Amino acid sequence: MSTDVRFESTRRRLNGQQAETVGRLTSAAVEVLREKGPGGLAVRAVAARAGVAPATAYTYFSSKGHLIAEVFWRRLDEHSTEISGDGSTADRVVAVLRDVALLIADEPELSSAVTAALLGDDPEVSHLRVRIGADIRRRLVAALGDDGDDEVVTALEMVYAGALVRAGMGYGSYSDMADAIESAARLILR
Repeated sequence: MSTDVRFESTRRRLNGQQAETVGRLTSAAVEVLREKGPGGLAVRAVAARAGVAPATAYTYFSSKGHLIAEVFWRRLDEHSTEISGDGSTADRVVAVLRDVALLIADEPELSSAVTAALLGDDPEVSHLRVRIGADIRRRLVAALGDDGDDEVVTALEMVYAGALVRAGMGYGSYSDMADAIESAARLILR
């Protein structure tokens, strides 16, 4: 079995055809979001756009929040931050945090939907939230290198999570939050 994220699901391992269906559903979700916004997103509309039966879509995704969290997880998993070996610890950490914050900044509909999904209480989203959090922690630990300890990593995670909440509350865009994250991270790492 592959460890490729395309063959993983919060519900089960996927074979090639299933992975292709999930890929079509996640792509269709982004298209529907762009056209109709978060309020117009429904699993049935995504299924129709992907050319699959609604029951098939619900086989893979329990809710629109679950579907959107999967979109974000896949993007995060596929994306790696370019970190210069010449920079300071703070520069490396800021690169990671800015990169994650800006991952969907240019897609306001998706950003809004991701924030709502990740803050929801859907058990399937909870599973993805854990995966996303573990991935961000792994990136931070790597960026900190020998300069990191658990308290610093936790504080940096809180900065990112707090920025996500602030963006979701409308206190600024993801681009604004990236700047705020940088300021806070540099304060923590002084």
